Amino acid sequence: MKKITLLLVVCFSIIYTSPAQQSVAREWNEVLLDAVRSDFARPTVHARNLFHSSVLMYDAWAVFDAQAETVFLGKNFSGYNCVFNGITTPTDADAATHEVMSFAIMRLLKHRFSNSPGVNEITAEIDNLFASYGYDDTFTSEDYSTGSYAALGNYLAAQMIAFGLDDFSYEQFNYPNVFYIPDNPPLILEMYQDNTAIDPNKWQPLAFSTFVDQSGNIFPDDTPAFLSPEWGNVKPFCLVPEDLEILNDGFDCYVYNDPGPPVYIQNSNEDGIDDPYKWHFSLVASWSSHLDPNDPTMIDISPGAIGNFDLNNLPQTFEEYKAFYDFTNGGDASTGHALNPATGMPYAPNIVKRSDYARVLAEFWADGPDSETPPGHWFTLMNYVSDHPDVVKKIGGQGPTVSNLEWDVKCYMALGGAMHDVAINTWGIKGYYDYIRPISAIRYMAGKGQSSDASLPNYDPHGMPLIPGLIELVQSGEELAGSGDENVGKIKIYAWRGPDFINDPETDVAGVDWILGEHWWPYQRGTFVTPPFAGYLSGHSTFSRAAAEVLTRLTGDPFFPGGMGTFDLTQNDFLVFEVGPTENMTLQWATYRDASDQTSLSRIWGGIHPPIDDIRGRIIGDKIGNEAFNLAQQYFEGTLSTPSIALEETIRLYPIPFQNELTISNPGNDALYVELYSLDGKRVFKSNLLQNKTQLELSSLGTGLYFAKFIDTNNNTAFVKKVVKN
Repeated sequence: MKKITLLLVVCFSIIYTSPAQQSVAREWNEVLLDAVRSDFARPTVHARNLFHSSVLMYDAWAVFDAQAETVFLGKNFSGYNCVFNGITTPTDADAATHEVMSFAIMRLLKHRFSNSPGVNEITAEIDNLFASYGYDDTFTSEDYSTGSYAALGNYLAAQMIAFGLDDFSYEQFNYPNVFYIPDNPPLILEMYQDNTAIDPNKWQPLAFSTFVDQSGNIFPDDTPAFLSPEWGNVKPFCLVPEDLEILNDGFDCYVYNDPGPPVYIQNSNEDGIDDPYKWHFSLVASWSSHLDPNDPTMIDISPGAIGNFDLNNLPQTFEEYKAFYDFTNGGDASTGHALNPATGMPYAPNIVKRSDYARVLAEFWADGPDSETPPGHWFTLMNYVSDHPDVVKKIGGQGPTVSNLEWDVKCYMALGGAMHDVAINTWGIKGYYDYIRPISAIRYMAGKGQSSDASLPNYDPHGMPLIPGLIELVQSGEELAGSGDENVGKIKIYAWRGPDFINDPETDVAGVDWILGEHWWPYQRGTFVTPPFAGYLSGHSTFSRAAAEVLTRLTGDPFFPGGMGTFDLTQNDFLVFEVGPTENMTLQWATYRDASDQTSLSRIWGGIHPPIDDIRGRIIGDKIGNEAFNLAQQYFEGTLSTPSIALEETIRLYPIPFQNELTISNPGNDALYVELYSLDGKRVFKSNLLQNKTQLELSSLGTGLYFAKFIDTNNNTAFVKKVVKN
């Protein structure tokens, strides 16, 4: 399979430490990120790869630490028992960790990327790093009872591989969709077909002559399927049953932290812009008008002017959305930071063209091509922070300064857990709500006509709202009218003209002008256009907010080191979709949350998401980021009340499914209670202290799936099991 070489390298402005000063975890993480860049762009799959790799790195370190608790090795993790009988205490713990980690990660990465389009390059990089350590890759024994740390690494990898074949990702079948079927037929992009027969609330596949994914790979299917609509069923890190609902839209959808539905189209009565659906998608069209490099509009993008918006004040109602986003000029209601806390001085203005800023954001945060998808992008940013000379490596900003190795494995563990669970949470929501993307919604409404004035031509309750200077009707005599006035009365939009106007992206720009609404494009390559999955919720908003919370908690400081993170861009040497930016410029962020919020806005300027996809993603990301760090910290400190394998294996519930009585066998007479929770998170039963054998009379419960939570006398959750009543 040929790979299109389109290079976008994310290099932050920093003096990096040399490879010799980096930990073994960091070196393997860099190999993993390169592997992700060479693979198909699958955010869900790679969030899982990053998490599972981070678990192996962390456990290879934690198994030899006196305080820390392993996550997987010797534990029951999400129902999988990774048995561990101990190993000889090493005389050199760092050397033992190095060996265990290297064998484990080498084996896992070779397995996970064996079918990648970049398998040859990936394998060579893995082999080169492994060989540089002097290890023998022909050693395959998993018998660590001999005291072999290499064998323990092989064993740990084999156990994670086995777990991954049973975590409902269906990795062994190449992550297929088992039940999902799209409601809408594909939009054939190059034909500019009438798109008015679709369901305007549902996702629509896109049909290409050639599809090139975000990593620059030519895709084997010119009509890419929805990526991971059933991913909500994959086994998580910190997501809990109480936040889970199993909803049905043709198949069982596992939805955590259900945000409720997006906005659906209304039959407007001459007030189209007052329909939230039409407002949200018209805002995307409005921001598309900002992408002309000849537009002289200048804006200040310094941390003194933008950022610093309180999550608690994010919009909830339609009126609040309209106040939060600047429909006409772009951006949000943030006001910036008064001072840089590191210097005590105001942030200097950073005046740039709005068109350069919007185009750069759309590409920088798009994480492609040749990039590491959103989860990997935040690992790259984490590494940037770790390399900064001003960073004091204290977990949470407190306690002793830790080694590079301990810092890296703990950072990767917390961040990986958050990214993995964001993928599960977000794609469960995407699969259930199956919401439309702007390219389909805007072309649908434009094809219908206008919804503002029934006395004007081409009125339709599902049409676009008319906005002078932005969305208008084609008039006779205009170039768009056509040679025979065949387009008179159709919708025209003042927007980016699209990839049809770019012959050579190294020299050309499409610019902004009046285009037929049925020809509207996102600011993306014509061989990619829009990610192949539903829009609601935004993965970028959710991944980024979760990562920002993890970085804030890990460093104990919401601000980037030195009070500002930066990324330098060179004139006409960054953009890939077209040439640009027109001048040298520098992106700046005061806090991790500011960078996250900028990510969210980039997806609107890029034509990928309307605001409704953004805000609820930020809220869920905030929740998952903090919950992932809280759980990781318990592993770090060895304070997690984790059951032994023997406890969960010993206690049995039967029969499954049950009818009126459920029996619990507790042969060890462990001091436990059991509570049953319904799918909506409500507790429907609580037992007395369990005996050796306890029968629960549950005839009052309805049929269905329940979660049995076992709780110790300190009110800590020991473990959770699913039970079914007939």
